[in-house]
Amino acid sequence: MATTSTTGSTLLQPLSNAVQLPIDQVNFVVCQLFALLAAIWFRTYLHSSKTSSFIRHVVATLLGLYLALFCFGWYALHFLVQSGISYCIMIIIGVENMHNYCFVFALGYLTVCQVTRVYIFDYGQYSADFSGPMMIITQKITSLACEIHDGMFRKDEELTSSQRDLAVRRMPSLLEYLSYNCNFMGILAGPLCSYKDYITFIEGRSYHMTQSGENGKEETQYERTEPSPNTAVIQKLLICGLSLLFHLTICTTLPVEYNIDEHFQATASWPTKIIYLYISLLAARPKYYFAWTLADAINNAAGFGFRGYDKNGAARWDLISNLRIQQIEMSTSFKMFLDNWNIQTALWLKRVCYERTSFSPTIQTFILSAIWHGVYPGYYLTFLTGVLMTLAARAMRNNFRHYFIEPSLLKLFYDVITWIVTQVAISYTVVPFVLLSIKPSFMFYSSWYYCLHILGILVLLLLPVKKTQRRKNTHENIQLSQSKKFDEGENSLGQNSFSTTNNVCNQNQEIASRHSSLKQ
Repeated sequence: MATTSTTGSTLLQPLSNAVQLPIDQVNFVVCQLFALLAAIWFRTYLHSSKTSSFIRHVVATLLGLYLALFCFGWYALHFLVQSGISYCIMIIIGVENMHNYCFVFALGYLTVCQVTRVYIFDYGQYSADFSGPMMIITQKITSLACEIHDGMFRKDEELTSSQRDLAVRRMPSLLEYLSYNCNFMGILAGPLCSYKDYITFIEGRSYHMTQSGENGKEETQYERTEPSPNTAVIQKLLICGLSLLFHLTICTTLPVEYNIDEHFQATASWPTKIIYLYISLLAARPKYYFAWTLADAINNAAGFGFRGYDKNGAARWDLISNLRIQQIEMSTSFKMFLDNWNIQTALWLKRVCYERTSFSPTIQTFILSAIWHGVYPGYYLTFLTGVLMTLAARAMRNNFRHYFIEPSLLKLFYDVITWIVTQVAISYTVVPFVLLSIKPSFMFYSSWYYCLHILGILVLLLLPVKKTQRRKNTHENIQLSQSKKFDEGENSLGQNSFSTTNNVCNQNQEIASRHSSLKQ
């Protein structure tokens, strides 16, 4: 019988027993399905053309808090405490330094909750837990604080183009703030969205064509026809169904833990070990596909997530999508995998850390990613291994790829080999993330004789290293700093400074995504 302790509602315990799943997981899935129905109702009966923004904010917030209470019981109070104290910091400290204080408090509060949950209450439990939603709320609090700081304190010429687009020009009301953090569409599984995008959706301005005017203000040009999200929602629900089916039927028969089974290690051949490693980690991914795609579908069903139209005129509902499954499974490089996995978290790390630090931004971004994920040792082993794999993969690509561009048959051979190597390396890297504990993680790496670690180090030591993007960025950041100094004295250099800023932002994105996305 699938029973487990929970602080949330036990109303669905009979269903939990029937499907042989922990009550926390059943509560999560049922609440997300309820949120999906609520999203359809929200878009139909509380459309921005039919009711006020105030009503939409109130309903979205109350529904979100109800779902949190149903899933987590009194632990949901942490969401309000973290959000409430952070809002007080924003009001009291002021726009100049509040982003720093909010960052320290929100991340510190999250870390304390993670430590108490992991090491005091339920070490190793991988069911739904209250720190999951807190991770999303932490992202929202720190993002909003930075966006307010950008919009109300910094000068426009000091901002990158993305910072200027996301800058918040007035302090949100308490209702707007709570609605952003705790709305029913994203309270349980996100994904992260910018405050400006959320408010635009609530106020019904998602389908207005705008362009930046003077002083960063928006000027409405014309209104686009509101597209229906139904097709996108149905497609994503089909993906959810297939992912859930795959998870329930295949994942349980291919546990990752079998990779460290003593009998398996002693008797399996190396090809068998490699194939099982890949298949077992492949089977571990659908639960993430299910949760993130369902969360995306819920937002779309409410009318949130419209990005615009593609070149064929089809509506794009991927504004806040968190992953691209096809690109993940067909990745031929570490970068391609990381660029398409947990996309919104990668953007958050870039916006709140990488773009705002002048000293070792890559290292600081990596540290923030590790702290935000949690306190299990397996997470840190995955991140450290991932950095080594990423650097080694980059060195290999820089030194050999240009030999395999032509003819097409040779490139196909190269793509097949790099796909195999990438999938094995990704699987090898994330095993500790699934095993969580330090001892089984080292048991796995020992059974593989740390071969990919050693190979990665040898690649970095033996292959010639070209001038890296990081060195280029360091040089360009120096130029940017000098440009800003000149900009203070001469207005004629303002446009050059703006151009350089955009250059650095665009070129930094590759490394930021590569290092900040090291997760799962």
